[in-house]
Amino acid sequence: MQTILSNIIISVNEKLYVKNPETSTLGKNIIKQSIILIDEVGFDNFTFKKLGERIGSNESSLYRYFENKHKLLLYLSSWYWGWMEYRLVFATNNIVNPTEKLQKAIAIVTEKIEDDSATQHINEAILNKIIVLEFTKTILTKEVDEENKEGFFLIYKRVINRIITMIQEVNPNYHYAKSLASSIVEGALHQHFLKDHLKTITNCNEENSPSQFYQNMIALILK
Repeated sequence: MQTILSNIIISVNEKLYVKNPETSTLGKNIIKQSIILIDEVGFDNFTFKKLGERIGSNESSLYRYFENKHKLLLYLSSWYWGWMEYRLVFATNNIVNPTEKLQKAIAIVTEKIEDDSATQHINEAILNKIIVLEFTKTILTKEVDEENKEGFFLIYKRVINRIITMIQEVNPNYHYAKSLASSIVEGALHQHFLKDHLKTITNCNEENSPSQFYQNMIALILK
């Protein structure tokens, strides 16, 4: 899969950036270092000034790529879900059995993420940590309806819709496929957070992963 992914460019909504960061060395460095810096200081404490100091570039040069840090976070999350979608498609494309396909899909979207060496300027393991902690800040805003109309969450919804289709293939009579699919994708992020920070209110740990929890839940609900 790494060979295939290395030849694929993740498409992100053009309205999220002023200049496509994938088209220049500086742009790629902005993406690379912003992921590292957000992980270090948190999104609330992250600023373009700090990022500029990190990469040795004027703060004004960052605004030539992104209007503000909210748009940058939207870009990072869109890229992440685009990368997740490619993994999901390639991992399930040749699986014929609907139940096996769904179980594999659940594993892909809920498992612990490792860095993909095929994307040298993006560390997916660190980006996943940011998505776990900060993704709700892209959606739980007063601007969400307008941003949704602009298509900012299209890739995220596409991942969920793929799982909805798989659920319906397993059990066409199940009436809550949409709610179940979105709960799995969103809930997995929360379970990973609880596993790492609030361990007493989750059964997920080093022996019992969020993937195992959701695969078990799916098997019971759709049997």
